[in-house]
Amino acid sequence: MTQDVAALYDSRFLRNYARSKLARDPVYAAVASRLPELPLLDLGCGVGLLALSLRLRGFRAPIIGIDHDARKIDAARKASADEFNVADVRDPIDFQGNVALLDVLHYFDRDDQQRILRNAASCVAPGGVAIIRDAINDGSWRYRATYIEETFARAIGWLKGERLEFPARESIVAAFDGFSAEVIPMWGRSPFNNYLFVFSR
Repeated sequence: MTQDVAALYDSRFLRNYARSKLARDPVYAAVASRLPELPLLDLGCGVGLLALSLRLRGFRAPIIGIDHDARKIDAARKASADEFNVADVRDPIDFQGNVALLDVLHYFDRDDQQRILRNAASCVAPGGVAIIRDAINDGSWRYRATYIEETFARAIGWLKGERLEFPARESIVAAFDGFSAEVIPMWGRSPFNNYLFVFSR
């Protein structure tokens, strides 16, 4: 599957990026195994890698991706037939289904993080899930490694986040009051302090 997804991108850089992410990052399989067959809103979708991996795993419901980076949205549109739009994840969106929010929150301050989380919670349909993956600020060595890596990615221009402010675990969970919650480590073979949050309505 890794090679099949990578081949859909029209640049060598993106093909190599897709191969590396899909081979090393467990989040794509984890999301696929937890999604009910409802429409999916991918907040901060980047180049559309989640959508492509889900399609090749047999996910058939509609997928909408949004991201503020027009270059990445253009790459996603070229690689996938799904809907991708340039938009701000802080803005409310009229949607009901599942929500994915992978590695996005830490580019925003605490107030904006809560706005994004509330918006995500409001979009989850009955029987749907919100799946969030982010590194959390817990003072561990993994957290420090994550901060260094993200600082470098912003410095070279690959990531265009406004800031780096990693959320606390409790601040994510608190935004989904009334949902059932599963929180599991999701760093795979990386040194990064990533956790997966699955909130079911």
